[in-house]
Order: sequence, then structure tokens, then C-alpha cells
Amino acid sequence: MDICCTNDSEQNLDREFWDKHWRDNQTGWDMGAVSPPLKEYIDQLDAKDIAILIPGCGNTYEAEYLLQNGFTNVTVIDISPTLTAALQQKFGEAVGRTIHIVCGDFFELNNAFDLILEQTFFCALSPKLRLKYVMKMHSLLKPGGKLVGLLFNKQFEQEGPPFGGTAQEYEMLFAPYFRFKTFEECRNSHPKRKGSELFINFVKH
Repeated sequence: MDICCTNDSEQNLDREFWDKHWRDNQTGWDMGAVSPPLKEYIDQLDAKDIAILIPGCGNTYEAEYLLQNGFTNVTVIDISPTLTAALQQKFGEAVGRTIHIVCGDFFELNNAFDLILEQTFFCALSPKLRLKYVMKMHSLLKPGGKLVGLLFNKQFEQEGPPFGGTAQEYEMLFAPYFRFKTFEECRNSHPKRKGSELFINFVKH
């Protein structure tokens, strides 16, 4: 299973915590390729100029796939300066043109987006921040904007991150802020995560 680390529940999941994982190459959550469910979702998008955000982006294979398929307004944000510096090199001349790379705190972001892709960011945050996450997602989306991606539908034996959860918990958390267009067991997860994910397509109220 994609356990990136096991730690005390009172740990400080701050910039230094995550940057150390990138410096030490401790990235067990990295699948090495675009997530199959997100790839399939991206493939059916027609508007290439929509503003897309990928928070807690990691190596962001999704952003790479978006650019390869003609999307022109992609923003990625991660708290790790080691990672974001590597992404600047990876995307080269596209930086500042079709992709914007932000090193910083997601909760301090103030842009507006048509679509936010969720891929292992929610599960990396302390459960204490989940309501704050939902409210921030809502505020970042334009009217009718969508939050699309994957949530773990399981509890982990070890203390997180990643932190798990259940469909019932998520329903109570997101329903006041979003209309559920899709909220179901994922049928095309990466093999390592098969049977443990929910696919979500939530539309901002």
C-alpha cells in the first residue's frame, strides 16, 4: 500500500516535513504516471483554456498530461521548495506560459479556477484541516466550478499520512458546499490502489 511514512499523530506536517521527504526521495505515494481515472476524465474535456489547479501536486504527471493534450492554463502548487525547483526545470519554457508553478501554502492561494484536480492532497493533510480544505476549495472555484479526483475509501492501520476516511464522512463534509455529480467507487484505479478509492466530481453550489 502507498504509505509514505508513519508518524506520531501530533507531528507538524509543515514545509520542512514534506521538503525532507523530497530531498531524501521518500515518496512512496508516487505512482510514476498519470492517475488512470484522472487521465480518463481529462480525455473527455473539450475546453483547453479552462483554469485548472492541482494542489499538493507532487511530480504532477497530471499536469504533464494536460500540457501534452493542449491545455493552456494549468497551475500547480506544492509546499516543498525542493520539488517546485525540480518542476521548474522539468517544464522549462512552458513555465509562466501554459503552466504556473507555485511554491507555497495552498490555504493562502487566492486565484479562481474552473477545475481543481484532487490526487493524494486531501489524504496528506491532517484530518483537523478537512473542513478548512472543503471551504478553501469552494472559495477557489468559479461559479459552477468542479472539484474532481480521488479520495481514499479506507482506514490505514498506521498513523498517517496518508489519512483515510469513509464515504459517509466525506458526504457530510462536502454536501453543504457541493453538488455531487459523481461520488462512487472508482472502477479504474491504479492497480496499487484498486478497491480503495472513490471517484468524485463535485460541482460548487
